[in-house]
Amino acid sequence: MPQQLATLAGGCFWGMEDLIPALPGVLDTTVGYTGGTLANPTYEDVKTDTTGHAEAIQILFDDTLLSYRQLLEFFFQIHDPTTLNRQGNDIGDSYRSTIFTHGVDQQQIALQVIADLEKARIWPGKIVTSVTPATAFYTAEAYHQDYLQRYPDGYTCHFIRPAWRINSVHKECAL
Repeated sequence: MPQQLATLAGGCFWGMEDLIPALPGVLDTTVGYTGGTLANPTYEDVKTDTTGHAEAIQILFDDTLLSYRQLLEFFFQIHDPTTLNRQGNDIGDSYRSTIFTHGVDQQQIALQVIADLEKARIWPGKIVTSVTPATAFYTAEAYHQDYLQRYPDGYTCHFIRPAWRINSVHKECAL
């Protein structure tokens, strides 16, 4: 089974981890911290906004069932990529929108998806999502893993926005 790893930051990782596993082809998800300078950060470190880390999700997926492009298009449907360093009530660099790419192919696909989204003009503003090579990923504390499955009434600012869908996302990926 061909597998790929994707690393995405789009605000609080709880909401992304609640929605992304339902996509056909997603094999596993882990929330954590990446993109910063501090080794082995904790949630307390990251929320200070001084480490450079973003709350992120790593996704292991079967790319014969879910393409990287489809995954990215869904990512753009469940968070607001037009708000700089913010999602909902969460404000700060750790809540930024970033695609951390694993290789040149992922980088090219990410840049193309963003160009296609801008061309579609269905988002409320300019896409501010950055694309950067993946760096060390530090797994978040156990209490953050599968948080909304354990606490279904917990806070989230992520939800599926049907109007923020471009045509190449397959219906089965649009939940």
